[in-house]
Amino acid sequence: MNTAIMIVVVLTVIGCIFGLILAYVNKKFAMEVNPLVEKVEDVLPKGQCGGCGFAGCRAYAEAVVEDEKVPPNLCVPGKAAVAEQVAKLTGKSAPAIEPRVAHIRCAGDCTKAVRKYEYKGIKDCVAANLLQGGPKACQYGCLGFGTCVKNCPFGAMAMGSKGLPIIDVDRCTGCGTCVKVCPKQVIGFRLIGSKVMVNCNSKDKGGAVRKNCSVGCLGCGLCMKNCPYDNIKVEDHLARVLDHHVCVEKCSESACLAKCPTGAIKAIVNGTDLQEQSKKEAAANV
Repeated sequence: MNTAIMIVVVLTVIGCIFGLILAYVNKKFAMEVNPLVEKVEDVLPKGQCGGCGFAGCRAYAEAVVEDEKVPPNLCVPGKAAVAEQVAKLTGKSAPAIEPRVAHIRCAGDCTKAVRKYEYKGIKDCVAANLLQGGPKACQYGCLGFGTCVKNCPFGAMAMGSKGLPIIDVDRCTGCGTCVKVCPKQVIGFRLIGSKVMVNCNSKDKGGAVRKNCSVGCLGCGLCMKNCPYDNIKVEDHLARVLDHHVCVEKCSESACLAKCPTGAIKAIVNGTDLQEQSKKEAAANV
């Protein structure tokens, strides 16, 4: 009995000693936290998306407070409102940021794109891409397994019934998480207010595109030739709009839409992406 009591006493004493040592070390080597960091972190949206280029909101808060070279407008999800608050807290100036949203540069859903084999593996785009680039004949097209949807920190994406992601522009912050996780680099950005978008990502020549997808860009250049403002350019057999401000501010005809033989160029209607599925379907699938 006495032995048991002694063991308990000894262990208690040892525990107290170690506790005192740890308390001393903690106090001795403690780093003072700038209270301004806490205030800046509180105004950030906490999406931990990394769109600012730092490893989460805390890391950005520390950087923008402690490094005078780090601007206060790097929080893309927070947009202008957060940039203004961070600027006010840190005493820095916040240049205006044009709001952007993600855009799926592919219209080749399961009814329009050809498949080269039947995929039975893990329902993940990264995994599917490891097997001969995925089941889609077009090596540049959306694989449709929803890796972007699963990784969106703001719940702004859903899979449509035809195998393409749909973006809810009211929720999308333009943080870029979906862009980073897409193995095909199908997802890009567009400015809010964009009038037309090229819904294709293929760099193949026209013949190969037509063989693989009925709505792919053929690189024919008709859109470029008929644009009255020289605002479309074909590079690597793929058309792209050079400056969306020109479309919004000057163009009223959108001749490129009428001339595109496959409909690869689509109009942006009421601020929503025209991807054959409606935003209502996206909400139903969330």
